[in-house]
Amino acid sequence: MGHVFADIELSNPRQPGLVPITARALADSGALMLCIPEHIANQLDLEAESTREVSVADGRSLKVPYVGPVKVAFGKRFCYVGALVLGDEVLLGAVPMEDMDLVINPARRELTVDPASPNIPHARVK
Repeated sequence: MGHVFADIELSNPRQPGLVPITARALADSGALMLCIPEHIANQLDLEAESTREVSVADGRSLKVPYVGPVKVAFGKRFCYVGALVLGDEVLLGAVPMEDMDLVINPARRELTVDPASPNIPHARVK
């Protein structure tokens, strides 16, 4: 399938005077969380709420800061989530993608709004 990247906007809703950051994010439906590099957490002046333990691809366990809230926007859609601080690029996981009702189109290698609900995000709550 290849990698799918999308431009998203990240901001700190507790600091509305700070300029939002536009970032190129790897959209990964196999990951759950939003992950951001330390320099983005610093630029947005995000507070560490706690520490989380994560398992990385090579099998190691790491303790990383959990910051938030973070406002994530894709086009006209947005959500509020916490973020893990690690790595050198933004990773957009399944939780924020589901919250904004976004889907990965593997044939076109792009992130889009769900075509079944093009106007507003839809959530299944059964």
